[in-house]
Amino acid sequence: MGEKQFGIDPKRLSEYAQEIKKVVALNIEVAIVIGGGNIFRGLTGANDGMDRVQGDHMGMLATVINGLALQSALENIDVPTRLQTAIHINKVAEPFIRRKAMRHLEKGRVVIFGGGTGNPYFTTDSAAVLRAIEIEADVILKGTRVDGIYSADPEKDKNAKKFENISFDDVLKKGLKIMDTTAFTLSQENNLPIIVFDMNTQGNLIKLLSGDKIGTIVE
Repeated sequence: MGEKQFGIDPKRLSEYAQEIKKVVALNIEVAIVIGGGNIFRGLTGANDGMDRVQGDHMGMLATVINGLALQSALENIDVPTRLQTAIHINKVAEPFIRRKAMRHLEKGRVVIFGGGTGNPYFTTDSAAVLRAIEIEADVILKGTRVDGIYSADPEKDKNAKKFENISFDDVLKKGLKIMDTTAFTLSQENNLPIIVFDMNTQGNLIKLLSGDKIGTIVE
């Protein structure tokens, strides 16, 4: 959303694309799972009386819209990109095929995964972890508006303490909310580290992948 109340902010989209381009230039394989909360959240719809499954399907389609927007922004700056979706929309995107996705990555293309897992009741976090495991990713980078994991909400509690490193077990013991339980457990079981960082600060992504201590590592 950027500075907007809803929808897509072209300025923020362009910033993200430029950040991703710098990473691709380092020959790092990049796959992206994108949410759709700026357009529609299935859970919000369900809370307002909408059928949950119907709402989740609307949320999945919202992620495809965002995926198309990001694909366009990347290709406008000459970054080769493929959009794959968990729900078949063959006119606008490829269906998700694991081997094909991995081949795209090997060829230096950015792969965007839209449509979540293709199933209601599963979050974008679950889709991100599932796809990361499937394509044998080294790490999940969870871009948020906060610069890491804190002992409490830093936007509400000035005394909140930031963790530089934290274990999966400690996250569970302290009851910290990073991802939904399904996604987090899947990541833990597959020994897939998560780095939570502020994606809205320009330069953070490239610094993180260059070895700078940015955000919080969960492993």
